[in-house]
Amino acid sequence: MPRKKEKGVVKRYIVTPDKHFPLHDEAAINCLVKAIEIVKPTGYVDLGDVGEWGGASHWQWKRKKRPALEYQIPFIEQDIVDVNKGMDIIDEALDKVNCKEKHMIEGNHDDWLNQFVQEHPYLKEYRFKECVKLKERNYKFHAIGKFLKIGKLHLYHGHHFAGIHHTRNHLIRLGVNLMYGHHHDIQQSSMTHMDGQKSAWSLGCLKDMSPEKNNWLGNRQHNWSHAFSIVDYYERGRFTVHIIQIINGKTSLWGELIDGTK
Repeated sequence: MPRKKEKGVVKRYIVTPDKHFPLHDEAAINCLVKAIEIVKPTGYVDLGDVGEWGGASHWQWKRKKRPALEYQIPFIEQDIVDVNKGMDIIDEALDKVNCKEKHMIEGNHDDWLNQFVQEHPYLKEYRFKECVKLKERNYKFHAIGKFLKIGKLHLYHGHHFAGIHHTRNHLIRLGVNLMYGHHHDIQQSSMTHMDGQKSAWSLGCLKDMSPEKNNWLGNRQHNWSHAFSIVDYYERGRFTVHIIQIINGKTSLWGELIDGTK
């Protein structure tokens, strides 16, 4: 019996890592927006840490006394405005190409808002998914630590396992095809299991990588990179991953130069 001819790409997704609005890299975000216009994705996945959420961060009070609540609230309110402005830029690009399927995976920075609400349970309007209006934006929400599975690829924020070879560590522990952010670097590992080859991808970030916007690093050097991915799906959930790296605010896609600095 002749083998049935397979169809080509049946779905195409753009997957984006940590933006940390308003500490995003403007040129990198511009590249993403222009890529959305070119690719016209079927779906979009945000891997989390869409906001920096410094106003809700517990780390800022690690070495000093936490101030009164009325001092902290205005900073959180400003974060909400800034993060929604950033999300509006991406959503407008997605709307223009009629991308209807959108997913938001909660990151550890995003979860700082939820932790704030746990401390102040009468302020439920400050939970992450409410602050970024996911229902109004028509995003499907995936809580921190939960895995989104599309075809044979699992996606989550990326904070479960670390180490220099964190993609390999994820493969050893989980044994599935996996894509995540959180670590801000580009990394890929593959490993053969009893049921076939599996791969894991770390997608980098889209945040400002300058020392001025990351003073918590204390001027330490890092291995971060700007990137996002295009994931093409075929029949039976199979897929191909294309990592689009952005260097100095520029990248190329399908033979076309994308300059995010203009």
